[in-house]
Amino acid sequence: MDTKYDVIIVGGGPAGLSAAVYCRRALLRTLVIEKDYMGLGMIAAADRVENYPGVPSVQGYDLAMTMHRQAETLGAEFLEARVTEMETSDMGFLLKCRQHAPLSARCVIYAAGASYRRLEVPGIEQMGVSYCATCDGAFYQGQEVAVIGGGDAAFNDALYLSGIASKVYLIHRSDTFRANAAAQQRLAGRSNIECIRNAVVTRILGDARAEGLTYEQDGAEHRLMVKGIFSAIGRVPDTGIIRHREILDKDGYIRAGEDCITAIPGFFAAGDVRTKRLRQAVTAAADGANAAASAELFLRR
Repeated sequence: MDTKYDVIIVGGGPAGLSAAVYCRRALLRTLVIEKDYMGLGMIAAADRVENYPGVPSVQGYDLAMTMHRQAETLGAEFLEARVTEMETSDMGFLLKCRQHAPLSARCVIYAAGASYRRLEVPGIEQMGVSYCATCDGAFYQGQEVAVIGGGDAAFNDALYLSGIASKVYLIHRSDTFRANAAAQQRLAGRSNIECIRNAVVTRILGDARAEGLTYEQDGAEHRLMVKGIFSAIGRVPDTGIIRHREILDKDGYIRAGEDCITAIPGFFAAGDVRTKRLRQAVTAAADGANAAASAELFLRR
């Protein structure tokens, strides 16, 4: 593998793969670095994607693999590794990865996405606590489980688990949910999903494996015994290696407009890692195209 590229794309989800397609069509020497899921990004773990235009319903892995093959066919290179450092220089950027020689590029498209937000309560490290319902839901066939959260991710997890578990408890700290209206309507029609509102989880019960949880509601503590616990309380942007902290917003996302241009020349942000309102596969793919177009213009200058 060469160590010098026109563009290095950090992240192999929809944003990174879309960027790779557009970069290769612009005949730019392109490398995609992804740390998880065999270079396919987090979308590969999605059980079902139903809101990607032109693809009514598809497994996340299949959609990601199709994107990956398209970029690969066009000549993009791929590396499964974790970027640990990124430095700027007069010649562009130098990226260091674990167990790999340093890689240089004239510009970088950063599409590293976001990781699951951790629930900080005692006992959270025990077995039986999961952050991926589609990954671990099958272990709880015919059993009772709990989902913690009130947004789209929590609703999707609860709906998915309702087809596997005998009972699903959806626990949310507020009285109102943030999930989209369609998801809320679907959930209301599931008889084996029970919503517990205004409840704050305080502890995960069990010895080595989770056996339930406690939560506070209206000043009283309650105990809920379940076999599986799924945390879906949001995500944290993967921006730990960004040295120029001034380009980040208060939540750690990278400030960049629809053109994906940041305050650092030659450095572009795309996908879930960028400051924006909606984070979906389709918006990530659009970011990838915009970032590639901006990178091409930057290099041609």
